[in-house]
Amino acid sequence: MIGLKEQHSASQIAPQKPLLVARRRRQFFSMGPVSLCITSVLLIGLMAVFYLSQVSQAVAANQQLQDITSQQVTLERQNQDLVAIIAGEQSPEYIATNAHKLGLVLADQKTIQVLIVKHLLPFIDDKQGYQP
Repeated sequence: MIGLKEQHSASQIAPQKPLLVARRRRQFFSMGPVSLCITSVLLIGLMAVFYLSQVSQAVAANQQLQDITSQQVTLERQNQDLVAIIAGEQSPEYIATNAHKLGLVLADQKTIQVLIVKHLLPFIDDKQGYQP
């Protein structure tokens, strides 16, 4: 069994260890309340600046996306208008009307003369160019 003296000395040794650890922690992290407040305010300010930077980048990206989307819609409308114009100008009625305005008339099958050239090769593709 443990005597009273031994028990008393054992109880004094055990509490000393946590006190040493606590003292070491205080020495390692020895900031006063003023410096702790200043550091906290600086860290919060830095986090706020980073947050506002991210938000401004997101807003700028959103604005750019909206601009590109509106530009795409405008270009699609222009494309549809141009396709409608081309379709109208390729119609036979449009071609006949403009040909008549230029003074062109339909050819009479009886008055057409066909010239046949022997040894003339037909065009196979556009890369061939003109033949002599």
